[in-house]
Amino acid sequence: MGSLYYLVSQLPALESYEGRGQLPITEKSFKELCSRFLSEKDIKNLEKLSLEPSKSEESTGSQFLDKWNEKERALRFALAQVRALKMKKEAEMLPGSCTADIVQAARTAVGMDSPLSAEEYLNQYRMDTLKSLTPIDGFCVDAIYAYGLKLMLAQRMRLFDVEIGKDSYHKIYDEILGDAK
Repeated sequence: MGSLYYLVSQLPALESYEGRGQLPITEKSFKELCSRFLSEKDIKNLEKLSLEPSKSEESTGSQFLDKWNEKERALRFALAQVRALKMKKEAEMLPGSCTADIVQAARTAVGMDSPLSAEEYLNQYRMDTLKSLTPIDGFCVDAIYAYGLKLMLAQRMRLFDVEIGKDSYHKIYDEILGDAK
């Protein structure tokens, strides 16, 4: 635990992840810092951290990461199913780990008028899920993984910019109209 104390004490707080400002640490800096304190096995898990787990269940050796991947996988399946049903198409069966709150989150997001609002809602849902899974012991390797995932979610939300989105939309729309002529 001693070495993880020194690692955790060097990590800046990410509590203001909702803001659009610069994050206090980059993912690259985070991983470089962790590489000085974590075991080789833990570093391999850190390198595999993802907001998009594989469709198949693969054990990471960490109960926390396995649970996070299971929840995120279930959310993605639920989103796919709700979207497919909305378009009156067939969808894959939901995994057994898909709970009612996950299905409700998917329905709520798909029902929103604004894709940006839906993404912000899903990001908050994911942050809340992550908080509920994060271990109480802030100096364990799972807490480090949770910090990494939180950092990734915060970075992802900073990619959503209204002006850039509008410009992209108009560019794609104009291309479609140009192809139709």
